[in-house]
Amino acid sequence: MYDVMIVGAGVVGCAIARELSKYQVNACVIEKDEDVCNGTSKANSAIAHAGFDAKPGTLKAKLNVEGNLMMEQLSKELDFPFKQTGAFVVCVREEDKPKLQELLDKGVKNGVKGLRILNKEEAHEMEPNLTDQVVAALYAPTSGIVCPFNMTIAFAENAVKNGVEFKLNTSVENISKTENGYLVETSKGTFETKAVVNAAGVYADEIHNMVSEDKLKIVARRGDYCLLDKTAGNHVSRTIFPLPNELGKGVLVSPTVHGNLIVGPTAMDVEDKEANNVRQEGIDFLMEKAGESVANLPMRQVITSFAGLRARESKGDFTIGEARDAKNFFDAAGIESPGLTSAPAIGVMVATMVKDALRLPVNEKFVAQRKGVLNPQTLSKEERAALIKENPAYGNIICRCETVTEGEIIDAIQRPLGARSLDGVKRRTRAGMGRCQSGFCSPKTMEILSRELGIDMAEVTKSGGESKIIVGINKDHL
Repeated sequence: MYDVMIVGAGVVGCAIARELSKYQVNACVIEKDEDVCNGTSKANSAIAHAGFDAKPGTLKAKLNVEGNLMMEQLSKELDFPFKQTGAFVVCVREEDKPKLQELLDKGVKNGVKGLRILNKEEAHEMEPNLTDQVVAALYAPTSGIVCPFNMTIAFAENAVKNGVEFKLNTSVENISKTENGYLVETSKGTFETKAVVNAAGVYADEIHNMVSEDKLKIVARRGDYCLLDKTAGNHVSRTIFPLPNELGKGVLVSPTVHGNLIVGPTAMDVEDKEANNVRQEGIDFLMEKAGESVANLPMRQVITSFAGLRARESKGDFTIGEARDAKNFFDAAGIESPGLTSAPAIGVMVATMVKDALRLPVNEKFVAQRKGVLNPQTLSKEERAALIKENPAYGNIICRCETVTEGEIIDAIQRPLGARSLDGVKRRTRAGMGRCQSGFCSPKTMEILSRELGIDMAEVTKSGGESKIIVGINKDHL
């Protein structure tokens, strides 16, 4: 019997797990994929939004601002990259200038600090690569950029450190009410729990509807992105948004915490909740729209494109709280943008609800700190030399594009909730994220995975399941 079972190991589920571990609780996270951060959390804009866009009075507005304020301290405690770079919302038509004032007014109501409107000259002085059409901009200095992979993994690893269990490769097949809570039937067996937290992303409606007559409907909204090489990383120094529309914040151009440039997303509602394939028309749209805000975008420097799915609920706000007709069943559903920014605050909100419902005592042994994979490039020459002398694996470069060593990859595999696939290694170390997109380093990384996990090379996958790299080989001939 668990006290709490959390369905979904994205950034929201992992943030809730970490917050719950501050209490004495027997908690478990169930995830259908082979790793944490495998859904929406791995494919988004990586922006820590300031909070001026959300409608005042909504959960989005409240939790966005609260999450933004938590980000810097969390990044220090949990050792994940975060930079407060600021953001512009640009206006390209004189007649649209009043819309900037409307955004500023909303931001002030939401509690966003430091907002101001820049004229054309001020905007171009701060961001020289804006197009000539830009006539004004809303400046939000509290906006930032973050690494969504490391943020999610950090929450998860810290939760494990504090006693939370994770069941990966485990899909929920049914949830039913019992006298003492819930029976959770999964692909890996049946479990009992006093409470359930539903953080299942685009599938949150299906999980909710298993136990409640108040039905939810989640629509998957696909967003295409382009990632540009680090040679383009300084084209803008802040996140550049257009004026938002009914489909969202529009196509942004932004630096990343790792020195790249990201362009996106599109916004298209799709029926298939696994339809994260990139489309050419989406890429064409990105290039056209981004070019209205930022001039001379070096789109020939694109090194990869990808798509993510956002979980949009029909009412347009987050759905967070106990289901009306299902005691101790707590939803964290419809978490679309600004979900990444809001995740830390959602974690606090939901964990507090569960703590109060189950009367959980404080965990006096809670450990707040977590250290990420050691990057030798952050050390001095003397420190790096000493590290390599102690462990020569840190002197063996595996990924040349991102200068990732064998030592880092071994660390990523051996950590709590360690990497089990190429994508797992990539998200923890950036091996394969560079200009060649793993063209050179994947065979070596596969060898390390095979050796460290004690599995055949043919069993190494890109991202779990049937995504095998080596296929069609008769092992008798090896």
